[in-house]
Amino acid sequence: METYADWLRARGDDDLRALLSARPELLAPVPADLTALAARAATPAAISRALDRLDRFNLALLEALLVLPPPVEPDALAAALEATSGEVEAALGTLRRFGLVWGEDRPATAPGLRQGLPHPAGLGPPVQEVFAGYSAERLGALVTDLEGEAPRGFADSGRLLRRLAELLDDPGPLIEDAGPDARAALEQLMWGPPVGRVADARRPVRIGTATTPIEALLARGLLAAEDDRTVTLPREIALHLRGGRLFQDVSATPPPLTSGAGGAQPAPRREDMVVRAAAGEAFNAVRLIEELLERWGLDPPPVLRSGGLAVRDLRAAATLLDVPEWKAALLAEVAYAAGLLTRSGDLDGEWLPTPAYDLWLMRDTPGRWTELARGWLKSDRAAGLAGERDDRDRLINALSEAMVRGSAPAVRRTTLEVLAGAGPGVAVDADTLRARVAWLRPRRGGPARDRLLGWTLREAAVLGLTGFGELAPFARDLLAGDDPEPVLEKYLPAPIDKIVIQADLTAIAPGPLVTELSRELALAADVESTGGATVYRFTPESLRRALDAGRTAADVTDLLARHSATPLPQPLTYLIDDVARRHGHLRVGTLASYVRTDSSATLDEILADRRSDPLRLHRLAPTVLASSLHRADLLDGFRAMGLAPVAESPGGGVIVTRPDAQRSEPPPTAEIVRVRPGETADDTMISAAVRALRAGDEASRHGAEQARLRAETPAGDPPRSPAIATIERLRAAVERGGRVWIGYLDQQGQASSRIVEPVRVEGGFLTGFDATRAAVHRFALHRITGVSELDDDPAA
Repeated sequence: METYADWLRARGDDDLRALLSARPELLAPVPADLTALAARAATPAAISRALDRLDRFNLALLEALLVLPPPVEPDALAAALEATSGEVEAALGTLRRFGLVWGEDRPATAPGLRQGLPHPAGLGPPVQEVFAGYSAERLGALVTDLEGEAPRGFADSGRLLRRLAELLDDPGPLIEDAGPDARAALEQLMWGPPVGRVADARRPVRIGTATTPIEALLARGLLAAEDDRTVTLPREIALHLRGGRLFQDVSATPPPLTSGAGGAQPAPRREDMVVRAAAGEAFNAVRLIEELLERWGLDPPPVLRSGGLAVRDLRAAATLLDVPEWKAALLAEVAYAAGLLTRSGDLDGEWLPTPAYDLWLMRDTPGRWTELARGWLKSDRAAGLAGERDDRDRLINALSEAMVRGSAPAVRRTTLEVLAGAGPGVAVDADTLRARVAWLRPRRGGPARDRLLGWTLREAAVLGLTGFGELAPFARDLLAGDDPEPVLEKYLPAPIDKIVIQADLTAIAPGPLVTELSRELALAADVESTGGATVYRFTPESLRRALDAGRTAADVTDLLARHSATPLPQPLTYLIDDVARRHGHLRVGTLASYVRTDSSATLDEILADRRSDPLRLHRLAPTVLASSLHRADLLDGFRAMGLAPVAESPGGGVIVTRPDAQRSEPPPTAEIVRVRPGETADDTMISAAVRALRAGDEASRHGAEQARLRAETPAGDPPRSPAIATIERLRAAVERGGRVWIGYLDQQGQASSRIVEPVRVEGGFLTGFDATRAAVHRFALHRITGVSELDDDPAA
């Protein structure tokens, strides 16, 4: 008899590529052969992820296959779903592509699917299955009450179960006899889920002694006790109550998308208005995040002990950016998701920009926006939760671990894909959008998804992915995996390098400034207002801030004169000179240790010695030197110069130190931004994986020893090549799908020859099918001594 693995083995390469594209989690790591692939595809986790990707009609068809008696004909499926044969065939094709249905003429469900859908179509198990846990005595009492007399002769459990199923085949009279309250209880379970909770469900009860509706149902076999607290509605009873229907309402087509209020037609130039509005919000989001991180780079907020950002710091950020608190939380979360913001340490840390932020600043505005949008799209953090309470009534802080919601990326992408499918000129109503998403992803529903969907719409508008409720063209490119920067760049204002400086000590920037001018101007002036143009004001405090940062009066004057569209007003030059004249009269510094001696000549010799330069010594008095080094480092430095210093306490006493005493500052650590794994795999990886699966399957059929004989390595020492050339050759082999001969060092440093079909080069490892071992293997790149190309024909 053909098995599921045999069916997979008989599929073509295109079918296998379609399966791996639909379920990319099956590639982590690449299975050894098709039998291993079949086993992995049937695991509960893999089944659950595949079911989560099905729409309502495909899921209903799969449930119908589990409920209808086998073998199931396509015509029976069409009748059960009230659909056309064409719609059923299209759905079966989708399910075969997912590997959830196999077989052609008479489709069957994949292994493990019944466990993944414990109550298909909202129906419980059949009578013989749900009552299988009852004792023969209990079954005999049920049959006796239903027939009016005890079973004749000796009856075992199997015979009693069959007889009970016959008696419940037409449960109408029994339901009528149980009364209206009992029927109402059954109708609560009729469309699923078919289980309910009651106290003491297994108590012995007979029709003559039943006093409650639940007891009346249990005594007549209309409900079955699964355990002491759970009752289940048998499948035959539910189908009778439903009138033989499997589903209440299942449509093969998704709910339609309406256009705005009342379905009004889009106005002319609507698409142009959408993209310009979205581009404006995209530019504003980039500007606000830059402003926030610039401030936090100078004055970082502390990390709470429980993690996250304090409420007062979030409010301060909202005041700084002049936005609501939820929007400030979103901007901080987006910066965190994009890797531009992190915490500086485990304990008593601060929220600081990362080195990636400086690289981000070097990119143009479209490039910056693309990084932010991709980080938001993939992040599993829900910014809308900031300020709410969890199930323990604890406050949820922005940037904390309590913001994580695993379904957030899937809801975001599904929502935006629905907007993309609506087409230009169609602003989708929120209720219609929720109905469409519920049809597309029925297994992940409920209030939590609806809230995530609402937050997605709000956040997409803030980040510039949508305008007037429609998806922008550059956001469509982002979803499709294309580069959105060329489209976005056409609608963003070009950065300017000129400002208008006025006599009232203000400067007007009529548009976005180039990065260098924007940063220098933010240092020397305060932002007074924003909008179509940004107004800066020069004050003594702002100019002092620039001087504190190392700028001189000449630097500030030259910068403003170079970028001013008009000559510098005299009041501004006077203000710069006046602030600079008073700046630096008093100097305050820090020191970590000092050196004291009674002989000033000794200190003269130390300062004259070039070996003392690394000690950072500064003379405070004739007999006192100061240093920014710690005391232990200073002692080691003097001893290296041949001197014999001793450590001194603050009171002047000598400190006796042990030679083995060591101190070390804890290294700073940073949180890793959690991003869900990708939902897709690239075509190159999939094609290479299919080749590896075929090769592994062939090795399994013919035996590993024969595979090693066919893959006998060439004579001679293992190949050697430079490291860069090795990686380039391996990547080329992945792209073309060829075999290579590599040298590989084992744990003892011994080189061996391997014949490998590369699948992927990533993260310091080569993944590929090792023909000499008849298995898929991961090779550390630093252990590969070299690569040599081989002919694709094994006989060669």
